[in-house]
Amino acid sequence: MSVTRPDLSGQTAFITGTTRGIGKSIALALAEQGCNIVSTGKTSEEDDDYADRDLEGSIEQTAREARECGVEALALKLDVRDEAAVEAAVERAIDEFGTVNIVINNASAIQLATVEDLPPKRFDLLTDVNVRGTYLTSRAFADHLREVDNAWLLTNAPPVGIDRSPGSGPYAWSKLGMTFITLSLASELGGDDVGCNAFWPVTAIDTRATRYFGMGTEDDWRTPEIVSDTVLEILSHDPAEYTGNSVYDEELLREAGVDDFSKYNLTEGDPEPTSAQLFDPDYRRSD
Repeated sequence: MSVTRPDLSGQTAFITGTTRGIGKSIALALAEQGCNIVSTGKTSEEDDDYADRDLEGSIEQTAREARECGVEALALKLDVRDEAAVEAAVERAIDEFGTVNIVINNASAIQLATVEDLPPKRFDLLTDVNVRGTYLTSRAFADHLREVDNAWLLTNAPPVGIDRSPGSGPYAWSKLGMTFITLSLASELGGDDVGCNAFWPVTAIDTRATRYFGMGTEDDWRTPEIVSDTVLEILSHDPAEYTGNSVYDEELLREAGVDDFSKYNLTEGDPEPTSAQLFDPDYRRSD
């Protein structure tokens, strides 16, 4: 059975961290369903040193590819840690499209290290990008989402089910903080029919970060498309009823009728659930 692909024609999504990887995959998946895209991130072709960087992708490239799907797209350079920059980007997006129905907190920093080994500056980066960035973006859109139809606020972060994470505590708490903010908003915005949910991959995903930090091999990874398909499945629901959830991609897609995940795997066989186990060491796939 295939993933539900909702008709998002005329809607607009504001997504953080769309330069590459999961964020770009989500942006293009939504664009294919007719959704206008606000592509945001820190890598811009207008940067003076852009040509010298050893990086694939840009916010403009993602916007161009979205337009190829027949939708409108706006590229905005954005540092989610900067309150003024976030508020300006939100205002620009609303001015451009009139309504933003879908907000997706995807931008994130990662470094797996013990409390002792992680430098304070890296701790601040994890906290500021992950927790503060989610807080600032969500806060800036809250009033607007209350007033629009089919309003969603989604966050790329794991379920909260642990009180410690030896070996990766600072990163884990910052990601769990993203979920905590999102699920708190589910209650705070529940009376306004805004669907606030978190989603997270069971396995590691093939991104620049997983390759850069040496987080396994291709046998351990899936493509970003499993995450973007999960977002589409969430968006197929009624936001007034589907809110306050923290879901794993594989579990949600199984509930939707998907039983063959081979198209997402980089090599033969399903990867181990290492991403889920990072936050829940006892996680096991159900039979």
